[in-house]
Amino acid sequence: MFETLKNAFKVKDIRNRIFYTFFMLIVIRIGSQLPIPGVDSSVFASWFEGQNADAFSFFDAVTGGSFYQMSIFALNITPYITSSIIMQLLTIAIPKLEEMQKDGEEGRKKIVEYTRYLTVVLALVEAIAMAVGLWRGNSLGENSVLSVVSVVTCLVAGSTVLMWIGERITENGIGNGISIVLVINIISRIPQDMGTLWEQFISGKTPAKGTLAAVIIIGIILLMTVFVIMLQDAERRIPVQYSKKIQGRKQVGGQSSYIPLKVNTSGVIAVIFAQSLMQTPVIICSLLGVGNGTDIGSKILKALSQSNWFDVSAPEYSIGLVLYIFLIIVFAYFYTSITFNPLEIANNMKKAGGFIPGIRPGKPTSDYLTEILNYIIFVGAVGLMIVCLMPIFFNGVFNADVSFGGTSIIIIVGVVIETIKQIESQMLVRNYKGFLND
Repeated sequence: MFETLKNAFKVKDIRNRIFYTFFMLIVIRIGSQLPIPGVDSSVFASWFEGQNADAFSFFDAVTGGSFYQMSIFALNITPYITSSIIMQLLTIAIPKLEEMQKDGEEGRKKIVEYTRYLTVVLALVEAIAMAVGLWRGNSLGENSVLSVVSVVTCLVAGSTVLMWIGERITENGIGNGISIVLVINIISRIPQDMGTLWEQFISGKTPAKGTLAAVIIIGIILLMTVFVIMLQDAERRIPVQYSKKIQGRKQVGGQSSYIPLKVNTSGVIAVIFAQSLMQTPVIICSLLGVGNGTDIGSKILKALSQSNWFDVSAPEYSIGLVLYIFLIIVFAYFYTSITFNPLEIANNMKKAGGFIPGIRPGKPTSDYLTEILNYIIFVGAVGLMIVCLMPIFFNGVFNADVSFGGTSIIIIVGVVIETIKQIESQMLVRNYKGFLND
């Protein structure tokens, strides 16, 4: 990775793209510190600290602390991410959108345009809900309609600007713009989390205990990072052989290839879906001010909250962990089923004269790919569970109250690997151009 960056800085065009990306990231961090006019951030911060919904903490992490500070970037790019997922699902459900996706560059441009419109709509809905919540919580300087409109305008504008910045990084920077915006937000919270761990486990302890705690913390982070890298890069390669064809007086084809099936086929999407489904009722009840009693409904809400799992003083709430594991597995299979079609792959191979050695073309090939896929999806889902549950375990047992969790590590590692590949491909394209110009 470091060698790739070193070589990239030697190329003027790529160096300019890196500097452009860096400048845009500075703009993002500055905007994350600009408060929304008319919002009493201290009142909102007090309300935020009193909430037990883990989704609030995760939302604050992916917004780089903008949500907690109630800055103009409080919504950040979450509406864009949500709209992208919705459009991806609709592409499978609506034949017209599926045709657009297959139409090439023009079709993809239209889908991107629809994604932008949906982003603005989602940002507007979320901004209105947030503004009403601030108004009900007396977090506005003046409880007037003008104040609510001002908050909504700032939140929608901030989310739209970040969407624009992400697209500019993709076009003029090093690429992968939206993902880079998300990663810089998560990374910006790491110093605060490290400070929390320092205060909890190292500061004020004896040198021996402090050193041991530091070694354990660093070891766990490194171990999880290496595991995620292996999980992200792991793939099952299915060999494919193409038959020879006669064209004129020559034989063509006959080459060997493979179908790469990633072990972590769903990426972090399965975890996000599972978290969202479990945390939505908790968030709604928190906003309504209910669910803090001792009745059965309140106990169910506590079981859905990750902060109550692995708590030795209240082990009954860890039953929600079983549901969390089940949802990760279900969504891993669901997301893979809508993004990878074994029958389509088998038919395309058959048309191109390709076959898997020992497997007949057509439906037998599709069945074989489905069988292999079902196995590696389960392996990938188990890997995701290990990464996500380890931070929750330490939070529950040792009360390590940090926002940096397994989901954050998966996002960071995945985006860094993808960005390095983007830089390498740009360098490769430049070398090809230089060769042709010579």
